[in-house]
Amino acid sequence: MIIYGKQIVLYALEHHSHRICELYLAKDIEPKLFTKIKSCHKPILRLDSKKAQALARGGNHQGILARITPLESTPLTSIKHYRKILVLCGISDMGNIGGIFRSAYALGAQAIIITQIKSPKIEQILRASSGAAFALPFCVVANTLDCINELKMAGFSLYGADMCGENVAHFTPAQKWALFLGDESQGLYDKIAKKLDKMLSIQMHNGFDSLNVSVAAGIMMAYLDSNKG
Repeated sequence: MIIYGKQIVLYALEHHSHRICELYLAKDIEPKLFTKIKSCHKPILRLDSKKAQALARGGNHQGILARITPLESTPLTSIKHYRKILVLCGISDMGNIGGIFRSAYALGAQAIIITQIKSPKIEQILRASSGAAFALPFCVVANTLDCINELKMAGFSLYGADMCGENVAHFTPAQKWALFLGDESQGLYDKIAKKLDKMLSIQMHNGFDSLNVSVAAGIMMAYLDSNKG
C-alpha cells in the first residue's frame, strides 16, 4: 500500500513507523527532513519523477512516498464492543469518508462502519483523514440492514442524520450509540431510516439547508459528545 505527500508520510513516521516498509524520495528535500527520515532506519530509495507519479497515481506526492503494510478492517464482532460509532451508508466520495475519519478520531468516536460501498479505496481515505485512519478501527459491511440488526442486538441506540429530525443540540444520547449518515444526494434510504430509533438534525440559519456530509458528521459528533448524560 502506497502513501504519499509530506503530511501523511511524516505522520506515519512519527506515530506508526512500524507500518512503514520503505520510503521513496523523488527529489531533494531539506536536510532536517532527510535526517528525520533517515533516523527511522527504514530503506530509502530514490525514484525518478515518472516512477513516483506512477506510484502516486498522478497525485501530488511532494517528492516523498512510502510503502506501508495494508490497513486491515476490524471484524464487526469487535466493533460492537465500542460505545460510539459511525455508520456511513453509501457515501462514495473517499475525500468525505477520510474527512469523517479525521473528525471522528478528533471528537472521540471509537469506530466506523462503511456500508453500501463494495471496495472503498483505503489509500485515499487514509490520505484524506490526515492519518486518522491508521488508528481508528473500521469495517466494511455489505448490507446495512444486517448491520442494523447486529447493532441493535448489541445494545446500541441507533440515530440517523436527517434535515427533518430532532435538533441534535437539545438531544441527550444513550450511553451506547451509532450515528448513521447517508450520501449527500439522497441521504438515508427510507428502509434504513425506519429501522433507526431517532432522526437528528442540525439547526440551520439564513435559509441554508445543506452541509457537506463530513462537516455535518463533525457537528453531530460534537453535540452527541457534549450532551452525553
